[in-house]
Amino acid sequence: MTYLRKPEWLRTKIYSESNFSNVNQVIKQHGLHTICTSGRCPNQSECWSKGTATLMIGGDICTRSCKFCNTITGRPLPLDPQEPAKVAESVRLMQLKHAVITSVDRDDLKDHGAGHWAETIKTIKLVNPHTTLEVLIPDFDGHEELIDLVINEKPDVISHNLETVRRLTPEIRTKAKYDTSLKVLNYIASKGVVAKTGIMLGLGETEEEILELMDDALASGCSILTIGQYMQPSRKNISVSAYIHPDKFAEYKEIGLQKGFRQVESGPFVRSSYCAEKHVL
Repeated sequence: MTYLRKPEWLRTKIYSESNFSNVNQVIKQHGLHTICTSGRCPNQSECWSKGTATLMIGGDICTRSCKFCNTITGRPLPLDPQEPAKVAESVRLMQLKHAVITSVDRDDLKDHGAGHWAETIKTIKLVNPHTTLEVLIPDFDGHEELIDLVINEKPDVISHNLETVRRLTPEIRTKAKYDTSLKVLNYIASKGVVAKTGIMLGLGETEEEILELMDDALASGCSILTIGQYMQPSRKNISVSAYIHPDKFAEYKEIGLQKGFRQVESGPFVRSSYCAEKHVL
């Protein structure tokens, strides 16, 4: 297998402000999981130094095995009934003005974890009434009644990632379906909630397919798009097909805005929760 050498522009800054240690300590003390760590996010130092983090609920074992993701796949442990309170208290201790919550897929549960999602959102808002909230949800297999459990708790933004173009979805996302994700985004938008999605480049997609995805997302009612570079988190994950130049990311941002997205974050280090505080209406 051939591995591409990372280009010069894929270098992250090292942050050492004291708040990095504070966030790290809060996360460890409360036994929390973050996608910042499990996803090996390149912005972890930057975001934690600013006092922000994307917290992951539902445990750290996923029932799906998407080829781009470094999260452990297997049989998850039972849900922790104390997790909503732990997460809410952690948001308070980290003094977050804007919090992002995501989760592993819980296909092992009858409600795919939607009830746990609802309880977590409700508790966070109760403990942190002035904190705005974005949730990055799984597809819940497209069940609208489960998506409603999340919508009814009124998060400010509901995000669900398409991750990649239609052609590559069966290979990259295994169980997830491109049209199911579009259906989820459409349902969120139809309820008057800000709908957001994110994709990765460098998996073998073509420019034509990227533009088609933009059109599909817009047609579904999605108003915010994030575009980032896929970076292989471990040797067990799918390899990088190409490293996209920052100038191309800038071009895709302009195209997305011209097409009608309200906001587009596009760059090699962009991830779905990057600059998320800017996406609240």
